[in-house]
Amino acid sequence: MAREITHEATGPLKLDESDLDEEKGDVAVCLCGLSGSYPFCDGSHRATDDEAAETVYKYDGDDADGERREIEEIVFADE
Repeated sequence: MAREITHEATGPLKLDESDLDEEKGDVAVCLCGLSGSYPFCDGSHRATDDEAAETVYKYDGDDADGERREIEEIVFADE
């Protein structure tokens, strides 16, 4: 399974003590690219549980609540 993710970050995010979850005592960083609280995980990855192994997906919207579409082919421009 794969996902085409568009990130709009402009630089690194430095984490400090204020980023710790008061209840859990940890920091969860999003690795799926779907979090509405990016770069922090908000559980949006659960929407990917039924993705097929050989399919590439694009989620439209700001998080996993958006529409999921299958991508046939990704074409990169020549540099």
